[in-house]
Amino acid sequence: MQRRMFLAAPAIIALASPAFGQAWPNRQPIRLIAGFPAGGLADAIGRLFAAPLGDALGTSVVVENRAGASGTIGADAVAKAAPDGLTLAVSHAIPFGFAPGVLPAVPYDPVADFTHIAMLAEAPTISVARANSPFASMQALIAAARTRPVRFGTSGVGSAEHFSGALLARATGAVQLDHIPYRGTAPALQDLLAGQIDMLNAPITTLVGQLRDGSLRMLATSSEARVSGFPDVPTLAELGAPQATHTQWIGLSGPRGLPAPILERLAAAIPPIARSDAVQARLVEFASTPRSPTPAGADFSSFVASFRDHWVAMARAEGIVAS
Repeated sequence: MQRRMFLAAPAIIALASPAFGQAWPNRQPIRLIAGFPAGGLADAIGRLFAAPLGDALGTSVVVENRAGASGTIGADAVAKAAPDGLTLAVSHAIPFGFAPGVLPAVPYDPVADFTHIAMLAEAPTISVARANSPFASMQALIAAARTRPVRFGTSGVGSAEHFSGALLARATGAVQLDHIPYRGTAPALQDLLAGQIDMLNAPITTLVGQLRDGSLRMLATSSEARVSGFPDVPTLAELGAPQATHTQWIGLSGPRGLPAPILERLAAAIPPIARSDAVQARLVEFASTPRSPTPAGADFSSFVASFRDHWVAMARAEGIVAS
């Protein structure tokens, strides 16, 4: 026993030493877990930052998709990972803010069980219909949903898109605006284009290509102001649901107890990457933006806590629950 304790001591000293933060990750690959399928907002932003982050740290950063349960499966995997800086999360507004208010329970605390490192980007939720849809505007869709079933798809129960639709329905009396949850935006988009649903709520980032090629028609946006390039498309606030105004944010987070040297190194690496010309250009293509200044460390943790508290309260006040 004494020999084992003696052999373990150098590892403990190395972990506690400031030099550990400089050596880490010592060329060991870092897993960046995204709780949504490939092609979604979390996946796209995670992959955008993965390569330059790996370059900054002298290692490879590999995005791993663990989809399901509104992103909570991936978030829970990171919450339960060792705090060695080798397993990180593409943290997302849904599993860290919206889902805790709607799902019966999530297996982690979005604040206490994580070390929140930095915000990466944010984008509004938009509502879209097929280009050949009979609904030329959101007003027309709302009018129809007051008298007959109209189906809208989202990436899952407890998502930002779920909130957008539910709050809009309550505010406008569209009592037959029915929620159809999917396991991600991609399968919901397939059903929209196939005519199985009437509307899709999703981050604008994931639908830019279809908006540009004309296969989709934007009906509304959750942003405070109208989206540049779509000046005729109203906001949810203009349609009578100001409480639905929000953006979907993407961040970088680790398990609780991430050593300070690792946290500091990660937090320092993100702002230069976000400001780089290559990342800025891609974010423009995604119709997404980095927040400036970038919330990092304690500021980002406080942001996540406030965001979670707001949407949990909103879910309770509006009676939005998983079904």
